[in-house]
Amino acid sequence: MKKKKKLKIKKEVKKKFMFLVIGILLVTISCEVINYLYHIERKITPNTTEKKEYYKLYDFGFIYNQSTSDYNQNGIDDYTDILNGAKKVAKINPKYVSKYYDGGYPPESEGTSADLIVWSLKEAGYDLKQLISKDIKQTQKTNENTYNIKIRDDNIDFRRITNQQIFFDRYAKKITTDINEIGSFQPGDIIIFDYNSHIAIVSDKINKNGIPYIIHLHDDKQKSKEEDILETTDMAITDHYRFEYNEKLEKLINS
Repeated sequence: MKKKKKLKIKKEVKKKFMFLVIGILLVTISCEVINYLYHIERKITPNTTEKKEYYKLYDFGFIYNQSTSDYNQNGIDDYTDILNGAKKVAKINPKYVSKYYDGGYPPESEGTSADLIVWSLKEAGYDLKQLISKDIKQTQKTNENTYNIKIRDDNIDFRRITNQQIFFDRYAKKITTDINEIGSFQPGDIIIFDYNSHIAIVSDKINKNGIPYIIHLHDDKQKSKEEDILETTDMAITDHYRFEYNEKLEKLINS
């Protein structure tokens, strides 16, 4: 009788335990579903009843990231400086021209998508021409030859998207390429399309679906250099970077 009673108690304990586990699982799944639906709602609906031409991240309940670095010590963090540099280029509205320049730099009135990146980083104090040149030389010295360059040309190497991509792979933080992850695309971020065909800076403007505008130099058909095209373009985002001062970059700068 005692054994039967003990077995009965054990069965009841196991039964209660199973109910407890099932209850916890149901609560967890419910929370995940609610969280998913909440974010879907945030994606398509800004937290404001005001209809605007464009929105900002805080309209969707997200905050802007600030870099912990202010490399040029102008009182503005690196991410904001990079964004401001891109905004300045957009305001100048240069003509799309792709050609070789003695000295490397095109005039402000003309340039390519890679030149916009150079100008944007220069606003934060970073000399991309010098940095890429140094990195190419270092990889050649160690026989690493990461850039696959046999003959260096400092006037053009830093203006090639392929080389910028390799540089950012080595010195910048890689971020998701999914534009639907709202808040993951921050102003001043760098994005590359189709591996090395085009490059742009993420704007602080976003559309009603939470998708960011980009600042870029694509062709002479652009009415504005700051555009809402990520949901309509045939180009695919293949790389997404966030660039700021770090230990590895410090070693390169001081080398």
